[in-house]
Amino acid sequence: MKDLRFILVLSTIVCNGETFENLALNKMAWQKYPSEPRWGAHRAVDGVYELGVTGNQCTISGTFKSTAEWRLDLGGVFSIHHIFIQYRTDNFPWDARNDYTGRFLGYSVYLSNTTNKEDGVLCFRDTSYTRATIPNPVNITCPYHGRYVIYYNNRTHPPYPEGYSDYAYNELCEVEALGCPTPGYYGEFCSTPCPQNCQEGHCYITEGTCLGCLPGYNGPMCDKQCEVGSYGSSCRENCSVNCKIPKTCNRETGRCTNGCQPGWDGISCKTRCSNNTYGLHCKLICGNCSNGQQCHHVTGICPQGCVQGYDGDTCDTRLKIIYVTANDQVGLACYGLLAPLIVSVLCNAWCLMRMLRKKRQHQMKETKADNPNSPHEPGPLYDDMEESPGYQELGEVSKPSTYDTLT
Repeated sequence: MKDLRFILVLSTIVCNGETFENLALNKMAWQKYPSEPRWGAHRAVDGVYELGVTGNQCTISGTFKSTAEWRLDLGGVFSIHHIFIQYRTDNFPWDARNDYTGRFLGYSVYLSNTTNKEDGVLCFRDTSYTRATIPNPVNITCPYHGRYVIYYNNRTHPPYPEGYSDYAYNELCEVEALGCPTPGYYGEFCSTPCPQNCQEGHCYITEGTCLGCLPGYNGPMCDKQCEVGSYGSSCRENCSVNCKIPKTCNRETGRCTNGCQPGWDGISCKTRCSNNTYGLHCKLICGNCSNGQQCHHVTGICPQGCVQGYDGDTCDTRLKIIYVTANDQVGLACYGLLAPLIVSVLCNAWCLMRMLRKKRQHQMKETKADNPNSPHEPGPLYDDMEESPGYQELGEVSKPSTYDTLT
């Protein structure tokens, strides 16, 4: 037994000629359904490799549960090479007659940057082992970066394959996460720095290829700049066709080199003008469109015309409108009826006065003809002027001149 424990410990140090450190030792651990405190989640990272529970060396979860979940917090994001797991055996031979083999079947292991396993990468899921073939202990290759190692098992979708236990359990006696203790390094003894353009400085722990590239670079080692027309992480984004010079932008940020075409905005010119703006740099103001619609982002034209009181293609011309109330409408109707009546009365009065004047003039003419010696009644000057020319009146009233007297 001591020889076996020595071999297991040695396997945590040397793997394929490369040396990695157990990053899990004495780190924080958690399980979903704890059983007794003496079998808490921390027992799986205490560095003790006893496979029974008599010495309280293993984690044990609550019984009669449909799911089992155990989680290790490494305290930071590290580059992992593999994960080592020892399951409970109670020191009995690990074969089909050992009941714990059925509890181990169907398990999964994840590496994640969050406490949610679905956010991470699935390192392994058992879909084929039987009670006679499932290995224990086991090394699971997982050459990724992460903070949380998550063990998961479930019995939620019966019927189960032959040999599976009826319920799910955590019975982990030891879990190790083997990797580089210093971020940004890989290779033998974790002594080689990752390429400088790797995203967050992370690279695969064996080959040194980047897990992702900084914006503006691509290639396995992130040593190639994005070609013209592309940008971003690993050059996966395309420059916008709405750039002033289409598809010409900064390789890292995607910012259009010379700004945007009219009607577009944002550093990458992928945002249409909005909030009643349009045109170059979206600095022109529009509005007054019917139904509150946004005007065309390039021309400013309202798609369905203007609201009442405005006109023009861009609905920026205000009309003068006289609003008439119901009372005003009645008044206007009355005025419309009275106006012709008043005009008619005035016209009739004028015509009547003219007729009376002519009648009086005619009577005066007849009276004068019948009584030529009667004194001339005063009358309007224009009446006399109508009876005789002006030179005759002047001849009657003129006085003898000095010339006539001398003669």
